[in-house]
Amino acid sequence: MTSAGSRPPATGESAETQSPEQAAHGAARRTVGRVAAAVGPMLSALAVAVGVWYAVTYLVLAENRRFMLPPVHQVLEVSVLQSSHMTPMLQALWLTVQVAVLGLVIAVALGVTQAIVMVQSRWMERILYPYAVILQTMPILALVPLLGIWLGYGFGSRVVVCVLIALFPMISNTLFGLQSPSAAAHDLFTLKKASRWQRLTKLQLPAAVPSIFSGLRISAGLSVIGAIVGDYFFRQGPVGIGGLLDVYTQRLQTEDLFTAIGLASLFGVVVFSLFATLDRAVVGHWYGMVRR
Repeated sequence: MTSAGSRPPATGESAETQSPEQAAHGAARRTVGRVAAAVGPMLSALAVAVGVWYAVTYLVLAENRRFMLPPVHQVLEVSVLQSSHMTPMLQALWLTVQVAVLGLVIAVALGVTQAIVMVQSRWMERILYPYAVILQTMPILALVPLLGIWLGYGFGSRVVVCVLIALFPMISNTLFGLQSPSAAAHDLFTLKKASRWQRLTKLQLPAAVPSIFSGLRISAGLSVIGAIVGDYFFRQGPVGIGGLLDVYTQRLQTEDLFTAIGLASLFGVVVFSLFATLDRAVVGHWYGMVRR
């Protein structure tokens, strides 16, 4: 048996005896391991996709049809690395960003306001909510000709399309959150003789925070789609990224088409990631306050 005085040092004791250089080296290795675990699968999937891309281009398509799926290096050389091609795309993307942001702000303001109005009055909910559902289920392309006739084909029409697509998630999620407090909580506010405004600001809105941010995350992604759809159909004034997609398709500029698709997709990923991070930060803080 090993005596008590000769037993090996515990993990905590060995960690304390490490030099600062060893501790820093171990922390760096753990950081690299976490980054590799997070990024590795994504890079592996990207490598597989690029490999499949090259295989289809050179093994499946005949040489006279490779314009349909040009290889990755050709897309980079012809489109990405040439400023004469990339600059118009970035300008068009910036216009699409403006449409998406403005449309999202308006959709959030209208959605939260309408949900508050509906939760204050049952008959207002019965009047407004069915039309919100109809607006969501109606194909937006069926409204595009009317919007063009009524509002023209410029920036304002693109924003309206964006709002129509992004509005319903804000209404439905905010309304669900405002209606989520229990009957016991409402009874407590009734016993305290709370006013309608106090009930809204002290009970219903705080309870609706997680649902509001869930709707915001969904509407943010839909606003990107709405902005691209609006660009695609309404082209008076500067051309957005959606308009360039149609132009490149008609001209069979497949290198530019793939680059424009990539930029639009990257914009959507950035918007979704931004609001997902904001959701985790705000809702996580909200839950922490509730637990305390």
